[in-house]
Amino acid sequence: MFRPRVIPVLLLNSQGLVKSKKFKDYNYIGDPINAVKIYNDLHADELVFLDISATKEDRLVDLEFVKDVGDEANMPFAVGGGIKTLDNIRDIISAGAEKVIINSYAVEKPDFITEAAETFGSSTIVVCIDAKKKFFGSVKAWSHNGSKSSDYSPEEFAILMEEKGAGEIIIQSIERDGCMEGYDIDLVQTISKAVSIPVVALGGAGNLDDLKEVYTKGYANGLAAGSLFVYHGPMKGILINYPKKEDLKFY
Repeated sequence: MFRPRVIPVLLLNSQGLVKSKKFKDYNYIGDPINAVKIYNDLHADELVFLDISATKEDRLVDLEFVKDVGDEANMPFAVGGGIKTLDNIRDIISAGAEKVIINSYAVEKPDFITEAAETFGSSTIVVCIDAKKKFFGSVKAWSHNGSKSSDYSPEEFAILMEEKGAGEIIIQSIERDGCMEGYDIDLVQTISKAVSIPVVALGGAGNLDDLKEVYTKGYANGLAAGSLFVYHGPMKGILINYPKKEDLKFY
């Protein structure tokens, strides 16, 4: 029977693994390659790596790091950070990633998604939509690590990205990032209903019940989380973890 993918999301900053809360207050977690080794042993479905400072520093995610992950990982993985050209995508895929994740440049140049999908195939191109309510305003899609608002609503942007050729959408609530109080179910459901391509929910998971809820009520195809898979206990001790397959029963 179908089971949604359960995906740890790992944030990179200066080659280290960090975890954020509402896209700020970064906490150092440890060595990302060590985390990959642990997720190998725990049989994670898939991994996502996002270099949160690449766009701000006008650079691409480190390709040597991607190669190191490719050499170590037993599962598929996707990589995002500073992607602006077809060569960037080609280099990341050549280094071992299965998919690339594009956020800021998709907002700036939506037609780039069409070029990328036509060159590498839609299944390779993932667009991450970071959603947050503007001050005294409506919910918009944001870029540049949540620092720059666009004119698009998350729903509008998801529909546009599907039209442009994206093969998958990651929808993330900035306001719930790292809070571990549950996903924004309404947001995820809105995106899931708006597009026909797979939708991955991200932002807010605190326990396995949150994963189940966003699957059954938000209709997400993939269940992604950061804090849930790097913290343990009420004091949030650092412990790379992943649920056992028998605990992932959402039906």
